[in-house]
Amino acid sequence: MTDGYLWFEGIPFPVLGYSYEFLKEAGAQFVLKDKDTVLVTYPKSGSHWVIEILCLIHSKGDTKWIQSVPIWERSPWLESNKGCRLLKEREGPRLLASHLPFHLFPTSLFTSKAKVICIMRNPKDVLMSGYYFWTMTKLCKKPESLEQYFQWFMEGNVPYGSWFEHIRGWMSMRDRENVLLLSYEELQKDPRSAIEKIAQFLGKKLNPEELDSVLKNSSFQVMKENKMSNLEMLLEEFSSKHFKITRKGIVGDWKNHLTVAQAEALDKVYQEKMAGFPKDLFPWE
Repeated sequence: MTDGYLWFEGIPFPVLGYSYEFLKEAGAQFVLKDKDTVLVTYPKSGSHWVIEILCLIHSKGDTKWIQSVPIWERSPWLESNKGCRLLKEREGPRLLASHLPFHLFPTSLFTSKAKVICIMRNPKDVLMSGYYFWTMTKLCKKPESLEQYFQWFMEGNVPYGSWFEHIRGWMSMRDRENVLLLSYEELQKDPRSAIEKIAQFLGKKLNPEELDSVLKNSSFQVMKENKMSNLEMLLEEFSSKHFKITRKGIVGDWKNHLTVAQAEALDKVYQEKMAGFPKDLFPWE
């Protein structure tokens, strides 16, 4: 453990709730089942929002589950100590989430028919959301300023490593029939259509009332008030007081924070790293 991170296979992870033992087990031994649903994201790309949507689709819009069970138990994080333990004990179809980069993901992914949903988000908004999130938690070292965090992000010295490498790795799976690629921006622009697309991908049929309930109860405002979903129940050892996962939930907030020079520097690296991918794959400016 160095620099306030837990380093594993060259990738920095948070120090609280993670260990070499479970990170190694997640990648090498964890077996995905054909009936599993896996959500894969880089941190701060809308993970909790999509978990809420998946839970509500599963319960056909019934809110009992999302209001009575903490979000990290409904969809455990594969690579965390607690999450890995919970998933190993679970029978039947499982819902699980992960921020793992592609090369550290369980190799059982390649032989499994598990449904994989990959969510991506404009890296500038990811950067800003990450800056506020990691500053509020006690999971890893805190940046002293946005300037410092910007530098860390550009170098990939933030939890889970480089955004660019993470997206590049997972994009290699985008044409598989058991993989659905969605963007945070699509979800924001037309949540109803995005929810319908997810439900269809999962083979779940929702009637209009059920769809309305999924839409309403996964909204930013409702999630913000649901203590089972907004992480306010997290122990103080993990976060500062008044912590909630729901900060703004908007697109384009980076424009209020990044300087022109920072935005241009990120654009330059983005164009280099994401060259070769079709431009319409990424629906942001």
